[in-house]
Amino acid sequence: MKADERKYLVDTNGNRIGVVLNIADYEQLLENTEELESIRAFDRAKSSGEKPIPFEQAVSDIDRRRG
Repeated sequence: MKADERKYLVDTNGNRIGVVLNIADYEQLLENTEELESIRAFDRAKSSGEKPIPFEQAVSDIDRRRG
């Protein structure tokens, strides 16, 4: 979205308090946010120093904890 296409919600004093997004921009924002969260989780896992475990074992451990 270009700067001149932005639509803001303002309070009675003219202060910006929100923004209006079209659905395509909103969905793209969500997708980008989810991808960034995955990247950050990966980076945390890599820097934790813990030994990696196979995916199947991780799923099994999670299932066992859930009861």
